[in-house]
Amino acid sequence: MVTGLEKGDSEMDASWGAGERWLHRGAIRSLSGTPSNSPGESRSPWAPAPVAPGEVVETAGGVCKFSAKRLSWWQAQESCEQQFGHLALQPPDGVLASRLRDPVWMGQREAPLRRSPQRRTHTTAALAFGERTADRAARLRSPLPELAALTACAHLQWDCASPDAAALFSVAAPALPNALQLRAFAEPGGVVRAALVVRGHHGPFLAAFRADGRWHHVCATWEQRGGRWALFSDGRRRAGARGLGAGHPVPSGGILVLGQDQDSLGGGFSARDAFSGNLTDFHLWARALSPAQLHRARACAPPHEGLLFRWDPGALDVAPSLLPTVWVRLLCPVPSEECPTWNPGSRTEGSELCLEPQPFLCCYRTETYRQLQNAQSWPGQDVISRVNALANDTVLFPDPLSEARGALSPAEASSFLGLLEHVLEVEVASPGPAALLAVVCFLKRVAAIGAGEPELLLTGPWEQLGQGVVSVASLVLEEQVADTWLSIREVVGGPMALVASVQQLAPLLSTMMTSERPRMHIQHRHAGLEVRRLRLREASTSGCLFTMPGGRPEGPGHIHIPAGEMRRLLWKGLSGVTVIHSWFTSRVFQQTLWGPGLESQAPASSEEANSVQRFLSTQVGSAIISSEVWDETGEVSTAVNFHLQHQAQAFRQKLVEPVCAFWNFSISPYTGGAWATTGCSVAALYRDSTACFCNHSTSFAVLLQVYDVQRGPEEESLLRTLSFVGCGVSFCALTTTFLLFLAAGVPKSERTTVHKNLTFSLASAEGFLMASEWAKGNEVVCVAVTIAMHFLFLVAFSWMLVEGLLLWSKVVAVSMRPGPRMWLYHATGWGVPVGIVAATLATRPHDYVAPGHCWLSVHTDAIWAFVGPVLFVLTANTCILARVVMVTVSSARRRARMLSPRPCLQQQIWTQIWATVKPVLVLLPVLGLTWLVGILVHLSPAWAYAAVGLNSIQGPYIFLVYAACNEEVRSALQRTAEKKSCASPASRGTSLRTPGPWEAARGSPVALAPPRRHMALRGTYGPRTPSAFSSIENPERQQRSRFHLGPTLRTPTRPGSPDASASSPHPTPQPTQRGLEARGSGGCRTVSLAGRHRPS
Repeated sequence: MVTGLEKGDSEMDASWGAGERWLHRGAIRSLSGTPSNSPGESRSPWAPAPVAPGEVVETAGGVCKFSAKRLSWWQAQESCEQQFGHLALQPPDGVLASRLRDPVWMGQREAPLRRSPQRRTHTTAALAFGERTADRAARLRSPLPELAALTACAHLQWDCASPDAAALFSVAAPALPNALQLRAFAEPGGVVRAALVVRGHHGPFLAAFRADGRWHHVCATWEQRGGRWALFSDGRRRAGARGLGAGHPVPSGGILVLGQDQDSLGGGFSARDAFSGNLTDFHLWARALSPAQLHRARACAPPHEGLLFRWDPGALDVAPSLLPTVWVRLLCPVPSEECPTWNPGSRTEGSELCLEPQPFLCCYRTETYRQLQNAQSWPGQDVISRVNALANDTVLFPDPLSEARGALSPAEASSFLGLLEHVLEVEVASPGPAALLAVVCFLKRVAAIGAGEPELLLTGPWEQLGQGVVSVASLVLEEQVADTWLSIREVVGGPMALVASVQQLAPLLSTMMTSERPRMHIQHRHAGLEVRRLRLREASTSGCLFTMPGGRPEGPGHIHIPAGEMRRLLWKGLSGVTVIHSWFTSRVFQQTLWGPGLESQAPASSEEANSVQRFLSTQVGSAIISSEVWDETGEVSTAVNFHLQHQAQAFRQKLVEPVCAFWNFSISPYTGGAWATTGCSVAALYRDSTACFCNHSTSFAVLLQVYDVQRGPEEESLLRTLSFVGCGVSFCALTTTFLLFLAAGVPKSERTTVHKNLTFSLASAEGFLMASEWAKGNEVVCVAVTIAMHFLFLVAFSWMLVEGLLLWSKVVAVSMRPGPRMWLYHATGWGVPVGIVAATLATRPHDYVAPGHCWLSVHTDAIWAFVGPVLFVLTANTCILARVVMVTVSSARRRARMLSPRPCLQQQIWTQIWATVKPVLVLLPVLGLTWLVGILVHLSPAWAYAAVGLNSIQGPYIFLVYAACNEEVRSALQRTAEKKSCASPASRGTSLRTPGPWEAARGSPVALAPPRRHMALRGTYGPRTPSAFSSIENPERQQRSRFHLGPTLRTPTRPGSPDASASSPHPTPQPTQRGLEARGSGGCRTVSLAGRHRPS
């Protein structure tokens, strides 16, 4: 017979951890022994002595102090943080590893375990199933409907002394006794294995939870469709499969029985199948719950949708042997999380229950530990003595490394906070470094009260504690304390330690919220806190808006959780949440949280980029505002919009770029965190404020990245005007070039096609660039212009790369094989940019456009979708140009030796310089290499003007070299003019004259090539060798001259020669730069590449 538990029993077994204790004195016994740790290795006589409590050991990463206490993971973490250290993040090494005997707690860098989850106590009735007998069962009075899917959950403690299989619950239908069962058995010293039985089909016994006698939350789900089933314990999926009782539902009219198997409808119990242990919080749903919903059920907040039976012993027919029920108090969620450990026996990392007491190491950087050792000699000891004397107790510890700190009760903490507030406000103008360090340590102790003793959640004076913590935090954020914060910045991590303490205490204030008082507001001069209970259905239309003191809902000074986030929480099954907002407006943050901090980000506009000389620093430019949302199970992350004011005008003659950031407490455990920008972006820029969006909730601020500049507003205006004019000139020149290629009827070739595509894309891109300044006013138009410019500039650079590849194939890699087909050039010029732009839009749809500018955002990786391809093209074309110059210089050197066997040194130097300068001047614009100067604009204003000038003349230069001075274009225009003149009436009446001796008849193959004296005849009037300029400008002509035999020419001879009137039977091709190599030093033996001149 089990007797009831007296409410408020204080004799709980401390070895269990909170929420995992038997709460009955005498009659109910603990069902497990002390959990065993991994056995240590046996000591040998020469083994090093174990590390002593409080001993400090140097490691590779710094200094670690072995604690004299055994605490839970949460308490160990709080203890280290109160001493300004952290749990060991890496396994112990060297001598320390060999001196440890028991597993020690390990720290975590990331957020999941760094903050203890919010827990609330849950007192409920439990059924204590003692010895296994046939008369102990509880039956639901109401029959169950037909179940096509179901979920059953319960909190239970298993009697590890009973190894036989037992039924946790069973459902029997009129024609089907074994309609549903959950059976389990315990392996001694091992695990509890459970199996689900549906319509007589027995699933396998699989490990569910440890056989340790603790409270565990167990759930089973099943669906008729496919026979899908799953077992969960302590919030984790342990097993699952398909094919169990598929295709048929659990029949209607079933009877639910707890603790027994039914051999008949509602009866047929036996001691063999009886459950032995404790059971409470049994719930049954007519649906399969999702993992998130199961997590809520584990946290004592079961979802209402589809709930058939909510735990209520009054709705059960309980056997007399189970009465009276026992009242137990649990923490929700039941604390069975596992935290990381390091086992010195096996030298491996593992995990243990977070509330299991374990030894631990508090680690520091060596320099930080030395400073903490010297803290007792710092100024400010008088303030510590004064506060302790008024309290008649040790409130502020002079030694920050001391572990002799007793437990604080909420009442004591509230009283001490009042004394500390009085001393700081009335008696002390500015506390010294030692006093400030002690105050921060004390606030950490106060904020950790709820985590150390969860039973105090219902009894603590949390509102008075909140008032005291915020008031003391505001007092130590006065501007005159900034220098003191700087002196302890390396130890405590700056004033963000106060923000962490306030945020840790704030969830405990939610225990004061009721339907009559749904809001608590605490405000002081430099800090404030608001806790609000929010109904999601009411907030699903407008969201949740919080405005700081002095802020405006439609302007700077507010933070807003969008309505879509509220609807998302509502769809998850939540009905209400607790929203916590805090803010800090002290200038201490601006004066202490400065430094490099973040990587410098380029300014958003090209004008600002030109004005940058070098990155100076990152500073906090606004107030710090935070937003947190909590439900019954813990913190819920939501997206937020916030708008904060900043003082950018304070940085005169500097370029200031606002950045939306949040404080990540997990980045650096040595400094308490660091600023980060992941998930945050600038939504709108204003003169003295910035609007931001972040996809998570935490503490936010607007940072100001400060750059040194060398130009004033007049130079900026001049550069902007020059850029616009130059862009317009280049646009007109490129447009004229493209139209000339179309109107003149230039013969089709690879080179001409590439020129057309390049001029068209570059002209279109510069046209959109000029229009981008007017598109900023319309968001949709601005996005469209940005996409067009991104695409067209990528197309232009892709065709610049094609220009380089074509030049390589014509000049460097000359071969008889045909080059790449035009489809490959078009795929490179147009297809690759399409892929890059599409991939960028798909991956960065919200971060694509820079705020306030119609161009790619430089605050995200979207800018690399342009910079990356451009750098690749410029690098490739630079290598191609260098190789072409080498070929040209080599050809010029051979030609010079051939024409003049012994040239003078000055002539050689001039020839090589000219052979180098000519191809560079011709190819530099078309290969896009003038854009390389843009990399140097940050060095001085001269480079900025050079970049504007070079990019402005790119269009006119392309027009002059490839249109106005192009022989093909001029010939095509001349042919067009001749056709028009021949078609005119005046030309029809002209008489035909006899062609002269040097004129060819119409249709003759030598019509365009007047006869010339060959160089083989005295070497004076030979054919003209193409210059470097013409061969580079028209590489196709050079290639044709090497492999195509020209028309037959007469070779004039001296008068009186016998063969003076004979024509040569061999065609004489035009010699080229490389064709002349076959002539030898004299150049008069070989007449042509096709044949030899027959002597007279």
